[in-house]
Amino acid sequence: MLTRIFAFVLLVWMLGFAWFAIALPQPLGTQRTDAVVVLTGGPKRIDRGLMALEQKWTDRMLITGVDRNVKPAELAAEYQAPETLFNCCIDLGFRAIDTRSNALETVRWIKRGKILSVRLVTTDWHMRRARYELERVLPDNVIVYNDAVSSQPSLRTLFREYNKFVLRAAAGILGV
Repeated sequence: MLTRIFAFVLLVWMLGFAWFAIALPQPLGTQRTDAVVVLTGGPKRIDRGLMALEQKWTDRMLITGVDRNVKPAELAAEYQAPETLFNCCIDLGFRAIDTRSNALETVRWIKRGKILSVRLVTTDWHMRRARYELERVLPDNVIVYNDAVSSQPSLRTLFREYNKFVLRAAAGILGV
């Protein structure tokens, strides 16, 4: 009996991993939202958020998880974006150190800005866990749209992220 339970759990885990690895979230496109939230930590994420602003898909942007020593002018120079864009429309979040604290920092910013729809930007393999963390703390009236940055993740990256996602979801079920 115990062997069957173990085999069933293993089968569910393997099918879940196949789904996770094959059906990675995609870029959003031109959907209009109140704001865009970019989680730092991966290439092309900030570029994607800047594109959303420049294309007028959104009016405000939060970059969460920024190092405390980074200045808006430095980011503007690095990403070849007008400094005026950083002054008017982009907020930097310096409190977050991981995906969970990204979500908390984002919720504080969303509540202050009375935002009702947000474009969430992170790498495709990271999107499910990032969205899970955000939706755990987000008010029910806020709509989140995935805007994944496409990548070519290794099997190892997918394996690690899938297990983090599963463990975090299990912890959430247990109320942790």
